[in-house]
Amino acid sequence: MEIFLLLGANLGDRVATLNRAVALIAERVGRIEQKSSLYETAPWGVVDQPTYLNQVLAVATDHAPQRVLDVAQVIEQELGRVRLEKWGSRVIDIDILYYGHQILQTETLTVPHPYLHLRRFTLVPLAEISPAYVHPVLRETTLKLLEKCPDTSEVTIFNS
Repeated sequence: MEIFLLLGANLGDRVATLNRAVALIAERVGRIEQKSSLYETAPWGVVDQPTYLNQVLAVATDHAPQRVLDVAQVIEQELGRVRLEKWGSRVIDIDILYYGHQILQTETLTVPHPYLHLRRFTLVPLAEISPAYVHPVLRETTLKLLEKCPDTSEVTIFNS
């Protein structure tokens, strides 16, 4: 199954943390098929915080959606994530954007990600690696969702 994950970090050594997260995802979730560039992005939700680095991965996995979420949360904890505030600063964040073309809603997981179409920091890196992917609920491509996105935040390729 091809899944798409969004990685984000705005505390500590962001590049090293994202690289470590990618390695752990490859080891524990599945084969990394594609990864976007790193993007520097403005904070969303709680805006009084440092800028983020974001990256989207396409991953081939045999794990069930809840297992992927559980593994992602363990990776976040191992890399130092402490959940204090919704949309607050974090060492690492790993979100499941898509799980194939499945539509899931449980107590702990909603797929596709419910804010995916509202966030440029998600859509820009997703469009880089999968511009024609069709959102299974909204029935529009990543590029079309990006065109229609109400978020005007700046999203730029990060040059370290």
